[in-house]
Parts: sequence; structure tokens; C-alpha cells
Amino acid sequence: MGKLKVLPSQIANMIAAGEVVQRPASVVKELMENAVDAGATKISVIVTDSGRTMIKVVDNGCGMSLSDAVLCFERHATSKIASAEDLESIVTYGFRGEALASIAAVANVTLRTRREQDETASEVRIGGSNEVKTASVSGPVGSSFTVRDLFFNTPARRKFLKSDSAELRHIIDEFTRIAITRPSIEFSLSNNGRDIYVLKAAKTLKFRVSDIFGNGLATEVVDLNTETSILKMSGFIGRPEAAKKTSGNQFFFVNGRYFRSAYLHKAVLKAYDQLIPADFSPSYFIYIETDPKSIDVNIHPTKTEVKFEDESVVFQIVYAAVKETLGRNSFGASINFDVEGASELPQLGGTFERFREINAPQVAHDPSYDPFKSFPVNDFDAQTGSGQFGKGQSQGRDFNSWDYVSKTDNYGALFEQKAVAVSKLLILKGKYIVVPVADGLMFVDVPRARERLLFDSTIKALSSKTEHVSQTSLFPVNLQVGVKDRLLIEENAELLARLGFNISCHGNDSIVVSGVPEGYSCDEAMLKPLINDLLDILSKGEDSLDSIIQQRMAEQLATIGAKNSTPMTSPVEAQNLIDTLFASSNAEFTSNGRRIVNILEIGEIDKLF
Repeated sequence: MGKLKVLPSQIANMIAAGEVVQRPASVVKELMENAVDAGATKISVIVTDSGRTMIKVVDNGCGMSLSDAVLCFERHATSKIASAEDLESIVTYGFRGEALASIAAVANVTLRTRREQDETASEVRIGGSNEVKTASVSGPVGSSFTVRDLFFNTPARRKFLKSDSAELRHIIDEFTRIAITRPSIEFSLSNNGRDIYVLKAAKTLKFRVSDIFGNGLATEVVDLNTETSILKMSGFIGRPEAAKKTSGNQFFFVNGRYFRSAYLHKAVLKAYDQLIPADFSPSYFIYIETDPKSIDVNIHPTKTEVKFEDESVVFQIVYAAVKETLGRNSFGASINFDVEGASELPQLGGTFERFREINAPQVAHDPSYDPFKSFPVNDFDAQTGSGQFGKGQSQGRDFNSWDYVSKTDNYGALFEQKAVAVSKLLILKGKYIVVPVADGLMFVDVPRARERLLFDSTIKALSSKTEHVSQTSLFPVNLQVGVKDRLLIEENAELLARLGFNISCHGNDSIVVSGVPEGYSCDEAMLKPLINDLLDILSKGEDSLDSIIQQRMAEQLATIGAKNSTPMTSPVEAQNLIDTLFASSNAEFTSNGRRIVNILEIGEIDKLF
């Protein structure tokens, strides 16, 4: 007897479900795509416990008959494909007929659907046991899918789900990727009874972008429009000054379908070369329209990747279109005067002389005057400070002789202790502190010293329940960060408080910053890049905070804090920094091995002369 055997359909469906249904967001994606394909003009997504308990998608599309409602849960049941040739001209979202079968294999599903010509709606109930129950019920035109107890029969898959906030962020990702391509459709999303998005039909894509990501983002992008014989490209790209370290708000669409492409992402970044820092990324929303026969959308189970017939050509078009748009909007572009119709330099004739400016008057001065040699002190009493300058014949006094100051009664006694403590310090450009030592001069790099101290305090806060000292801002700052990032802040509220951040959530997409860790700047202009960097760190850290993640997070926060701080100006502050530095775990090097302190020895100084 052979070893091979055909798997039962129930097990085969569960294996297929592993490819299609990875988390609650996968269910939301598949059901929303089906609703769009059904011609719906209004789609509502309702989830409970971020999809763990229930996911419901309601649409007002064309609906289905009872027979189709039962058949749609069979594998490869589809109305999109009838022949092999149809695979070459796919313009809809779903087409393979795997989604509903996969969802029904790992959850309990209830479908209510009605066509306009039917008097009653059809209800179909199906679960992991594949037992199908049907009934006639009342209901509006369209379809309503309710998915309960996701992964109830695959506990291992359910165990690997992230926190509710993390899963909700994934749902928001899938929701926005579909909503952003269909501005004419009304969309809504709610979780545990709270509305997250309520999107009315928008006139243009830009209005839909504003509705989803806020008006602030709409002002940070410029229009992109290019048409070639191969494809048509439209959308929006971000202004260089609005680029961030985070990788969000970057979207590619082809024929209305979202897809990921690291290759085309490089084309966009290449166009921004020399315009943004190396570790920053711009926002972009690029919509590509091309002949369906020139792309293959069937190379990935979740259909998030596509293959172009000639990717190198598409790369060049994307690069050229983004580069041309940046140049057209004067982001680093140069003027070419050789091009026909370009601006020309004005030609000035003989009347040019009347446009000359009047010559500035010559100011007379005494080149022999030296204020440091003498000054008039006639009728001036140095002891009392009374008298008048400049009366009678002036008499000279050595300016370098400061005896009259030191002879005043108890002058400087209040500041004597402080003055002695910082008298040997020298601050250079707010960046270096110079201190005389026995062997020569000690130079302290201020940003790196601050980085070392911030690293030590952050590690202490991360590895224990001790809270970092927070400095409260006099005027709390309200920042619009978007729905997904607001959830990220909310999810990490305890960690942020321990680090010294006083941040509260406001509305669906905003936060209020009332305090930052000691050593960071509370200046409003510096808070926005600080929060962007913080969101970047949190998005990469996910839920684990083991020693490696703690080390990496502490290093990043320390680097950000050092850059975020103001230049050193106060000698007292400089002395305090040095005292704290030499009491730290390592005064010589930062956490990533950069030197903080260096000594210029007497011998090296002698060589300079």
C-alpha cells in the first residue's frame, strides 16, 4: 500500500486558511474586497475585541441568491473566472474563491444576503464542522457577513495573536488600503462600539486622503500626474521637509489594488536623493493604471504582491515621474535657460544708471583710539561709584587694573562659591566643554555626554518599575498623529510614563504632550520630530521588551534626546553635566562606543607653537 493519500476537505481547507487568514485583519480585508466587488456604495465594518470575538461587514451591494450564498463557501467557487484567458484580464479584488472557504474553516460564519428582486433574504450558517444551515429571513438588499470566534478550532493560531491594540492597528491598515482607493464609497469602522472612521463619499482622492490621515497630511503632499504609452500614474508625493523616519503613509496601487514593492520603493527614494536624510522616508500615494494583461496579480496568497511584465521600465517611469514632480515644485530643481520658453535674464540699456542705489556715506573714525588703554575718570569716585565722566581734562587709568572693583565692600560674596566652582570651565560653540587638567586640556563632547546619561536613565526605567524624571511643559502641545499611531501611544502608555513621557490621547487621531523626560526639550518645534522618532521606535519594538530590545530602545531614545536638547550655555550647567557624567557607569564612551572625553596633552599643545 502506498504512503500517499488525499487529505480530507476539512483539513485541506484549514491548511489553505493558514495562507489566507493570518489574523482578524485578513478577514476584514477579504470581506471588504468582496463588498467592493459586489458594487456596494456603503460598507460598514464592525469588530469586537479587535476581531477576536466578532467581525461584521455589512454592504448594500447586489446580494446573492440562496444557491449562490451556499456555494460561495465552497473552495474555488467564483463568478470572476470562467476560462484560463480570464486570468489575464482580472480587474476585481477577489477571483480565486478561496477567502470565504478559508474563513469558514477557522470560524463560525453567518451570512445574510438579499437581491433587489427577492422578497426575503437568505441566511446561511456555517462553521469549522462544515455543517451548513439555511433559512429565509428579513433583511435589506446587500450582504452581511458575521464572523465569530476566529480560530476557535485552531488554538495554536489564536495564541499567536498580538494584543488588541496591535491587532486593531492591522485592521486599520487593511481598512485604509481599500477605503483610500474608492472615494465614491462610504466606509465606516468601529471597535467595541466606538467609531474609528466614518468616511462619507468624497469628490476626489485628495479629499479621501484628508479624511483618513487628517488635513495636515494633505498640506504636506503635492500632486503627481504622468501618462506614458505603458501606464498612467497619478497620486501624491510628500514634500521633502515632511519626510519622517517612520515608514507609514507609503502606498502603491495598481488598477485599484494595493500592493507592496520594495523595488519601486527604491525608485521613489532614488528620486529624493540629496533632498532628504538617508534614514528618512517620504509619504507617497501612487496610483498606477495599466493593461491588466501586463501584470500578474496571482503570485501571492493574500494578493499583496504583483508582477509587472517589465519591472525595470516601471522602475524608470516611477523614478522619472517623482523626480519631475519634485523639480516642478522647486524642490532642489535648477533652471535651464536653454529650454524654449524658459525665463530669460533681463536686458538693461543705457537708462540702467538711474536704477543704481545711492552710495552710502563714508563714516569718519579715529584709527588711533583704543578704549582699552584709558578712559576719562575726572570727578568719578571708584569707591562709591558716584561722579560724572568726561568733565575737565581727562586723566588715564590702566583698564587692566581692576583693584577698584575688588575693593568694594563684600562685592561678589554671594557668588563666590559658584564662581570658584566653574571658573576653570570654557564652553565652545555650546558643543564642547574645555577643562584644564594636570596633563593638559580635557575636552567633553556635550551631546555625547548627554547621550550617555540619557541611556543610563532609560535602561534603568526600562529594566525596573522606577519612573524616569519628567519635566512638565508650561504649555501642553496637541499633535495630530493619525488613528494608528494614537493607538500605538495608547498601547504603550505605561512604558512611556515610566520613561518620563506625559502623553494623553485626545480624540481618534491626536495626542497631547504635557511632559517629556528630563534632558529633552519641551520646545514645540522640537516635539513633533521627537514624537515621530518615538513612534518609529515603538512600531519596531512590538510587544517584546527583552534585554536586546531594551538596549536598542535605550540607545535610540538617548540619541534622539541628545539631538533634541539645546546647546550648552551656562557654566553652572556645564559643571553639573561633568559631575554627573563622571558618576555614571562609563564616562568615556557612549553606549554605541563613541568617545565622550578626550585629553589634549601638554606635549601636543607644545607642538602647535
